[in-house]
Amino acid sequence: MHPAELEQVLKTLVILVDTREQPNERYKQRLNSMGVPCERRKLDFGDYSAKVTLPSGEEKTLQNSVCIERKMAIDEICNCFCQHRKRFTKEFQRAKEAGAKLYLLIEDGNWEKAYKGDYNSLMKPKALIASLTAWAARYNCQIVFCDHKTTGKLIKEIMYRETKERLESYEEETDI
Repeated sequence: MHPAELEQVLKTLVILVDTREQPNERYKQRLNSMGVPCERRKLDFGDYSAKVTLPSGEEKTLQNSVCIERKMAIDEICNCFCQHRKRFTKEFQRAKEAGAKLYLLIEDGNWEKAYKGDYNSLMKPKALIASLTAWAARYNCQIVFCDHKTTGKLIKEIMYRETKERLESYEEETDI
């Protein structure tokens, strides 16, 4: 794709938001901070993805190739690894079977808090670190920690860069 054409296509970026994301005040702030249009739709895995419109008018989506799974705190990811592990595993397994790249974005946490056990869960730090790193290895998942105030900007930036990388090598007969 020619650079000028690529630039125009990237201006059509729309962030796809899974319908299961709960629309509360932080949700509204997150979407507003993205600075691009958002569209609610059911995603098979992940909470966020993206789509663009090609010069031909054809819509291309990343929803089956790149997604972001967002968790609001280390406490929530502990819950996913313990009480809801079966469901969480199924979601990541669906992504793996689709050949998708996943980002696991955890708000208001960091590796230091995980190692120190600075969270509200009975899950031991050693078990949490083991689960996080196993997920990264098992599901081709990148683990990203951020402050909840920057989540929207980071989601937009990740999806913009992932879309750009795919479009730069895009061929008409393939998906991005």
